[in-house]
Amino acid sequence: MSFASLGLIDPLVRTLEAIGYPKPTPVQTQAIPAVLAKRDVMAAAQTGTGKTAGFALPLLQRLTMEGPQVASNSVRVLVLVPTRELAEQVHESFKTYGAGLPLRTMVAYGGVSINPQMMKLRKGLDLLVATPGRLLDLYRQNAVKFNQLQTLVLDEADRMLDLGFSRELDQVFAALPKARQTLLFSATFSDEIRAMAGKLLHDPLSIEVSPRNTTVQKIRQWIVPVDKKRKPELFLHLLNKKRWMQVLVFVKTRKGVDQLVEILHQHDISADSIHGDKPQPARLRALDNFKAGQSRILVATDVAARGLDIDDLPVVVNFDLPIVAEDYIHRTGRTGRAGNTGEAVSLVCADEVGLLAAIEVLTRQTLERIEEPGFTPEHRVPVTNTAGEIVKKPKKPKKPKVVGEVSTVDVRFARNR
Repeated sequence: MSFASLGLIDPLVRTLEAIGYPKPTPVQTQAIPAVLAKRDVMAAAQTGTGKTAGFALPLLQRLTMEGPQVASNSVRVLVLVPTRELAEQVHESFKTYGAGLPLRTMVAYGGVSINPQMMKLRKGLDLLVATPGRLLDLYRQNAVKFNQLQTLVLDEADRMLDLGFSRELDQVFAALPKARQTLLFSATFSDEIRAMAGKLLHDPLSIEVSPRNTTVQKIRQWIVPVDKKRKPELFLHLLNKKRWMQVLVFVKTRKGVDQLVEILHQHDISADSIHGDKPQPARLRALDNFKAGQSRILVATDVAARGLDIDDLPVVVNFDLPIVAEDYIHRTGRTGRAGNTGEAVSLVCADEVGLLAAIEVLTRQTLERIEEPGFTPEHRVPVTNTAGEIVKKPKKPKKPKVVGEVSTVDVRFARNR
């Protein structure tokens, strides 16, 4: 199977050859002909399997074949994504695949000035990649119109709902023409997303190239039980013991991210961070430094989990387990991309056992436990199974009997003397 056999035009095929795409992935094989035929599509595939190209390539072809015909402030294709990082990544993919094509594209998100975005929209766009909040800002100021919209793409829609964009999405859907093509591409689909798809999509082609809510098979996944207060110490120990040279670390809170980066800097370890309180230029600069090897460690909150595309990333560390179990799949999906191997390590304390159980239920696997010598936790982490049940409660350490103020151990030692 080749890209040409899927019906793609020569300019796109030549570009794919130039960037080293030898043949389509399973999701691309099914999605590209359907999108070219203007069918609605609902596709679930593991992160790193080529979902973006699955919708970007056929949409670029259709826009090119139809020719420039966009009116002022109008857009022909709208791609909605949950985060700024993912918006940049998806837009960059469109530019890469569409190199040399006569198309006008733009990315729009909050955290930066809206004025340049409004100015670029005046001439109209063939394609706009945007986050829901900034798109509504542009719409309310009459900077963007949807009268020419042909296709709506929802990329990682489940994450948009997780981040609280449900109301914004409803407002966007109400503003769009009902006669349109709608595409949903994601690594996972919750029941809530499936219900939303039932309202938005018409006779969609359903694509599931891997079991629902599974992690990439080539990722080695394991957990290390540890007391919460010793997590920074354990991470530094593993960093030295395993000789990890490039690590993406996920921490639950923005404050926790900053604290871990400060600890790493105190140990002369190059590290940077990405979280919601940082301005977008700083977030992009941190990501670029990490990709270039200028920072050994990148510490992030889940806001960045869907927008980090790093070639050959060897290790992901869950310093904290995610609150939403589906985020575990997206975190670990940052490694083991495009058929490569990788490691996903989770540092788990006793009060995270509920989060651990939810992950094991979702992924239908019990994560391997590896005790690290010297870090055996005082508060043991119960053993769980894929049904979310605690199958082995932690044993309480035996307290030595006390005779007066001296333990029986001390007494025996004294007698032996």
